[in-house]
Amino acid sequence: MAVTLAEEIALLSLDDESGAAKERSSAGWAVAGGILLELVLAERLTVADGRLTVADATPTGTALLDGRLAKLDEWTRRNGRRKVVDWLTKDQSTAVRATVESLCERGLVTEERHRALGLFPVRRYPEADGSVERELRERLASVVLEGTEPDDRTSGLIALLHAAKLHRLAFPELPRKQVRTRMAEIGEGQWAGDGVREAIRNMQAALAAITAVTAATVVM
Repeated sequence: MAVTLAEEIALLSLDDESGAAKERSSAGWAVAGGILLELVLAERLTVADGRLTVADATPTGTALLDGRLAKLDEWTRRNGRRKVVDWLTKDQSTAVRATVESLCERGLVTEERHRALGLFPVRRYPEADGSVERELRERLASVVLEGTEPDDRTSGLIALLHAAKLHRLAFPELPRKQVRTRMAEIGEGQWAGDGVREAIRNMQAALAAITAVTAATVVM
């Protein structure tokens, strides 16, 4: 079973040794967006004009995606607005938990629990099997740094990372300005089909809007 876009983003965000989440807020939005884009690629969901439509509620066979698909189907049936931003706001925390649980089930990370200051429960997810993340980082480097033409999934992943300003998660040892232009170019989705390209643009707009509001809230 292939690792999903959401799981790839989560792997990039989790520190390999400590298991702590880096850039937790922005990465969380991107994880939730990754599930939506994966459902678009699976032809279960369409995204146009900032709105979601379930095109096919048939399960994909991937538990992480099917759990969100069932909830999306119910939500879009009873909610006339169906905006991408509304769904991400509603589902972000749940989507992140489900994604990390899926990584645990795959044996890619392990869950560690302890109490901060002896009082507050804390969970960490250090790496258990680094092979998937290594392949992922090699693929990102090949496309972004070496100019290899990406497939739909990789261009979608890079678009989400760029929209959420997660350049440092993908390339922690490089200055953001060195990779930003190439990631923006890939994020335009010129390698993707029309439907996927439209979805990528909508997802980028939603993530950019959310992260901008989040950043402004933190500053205030």
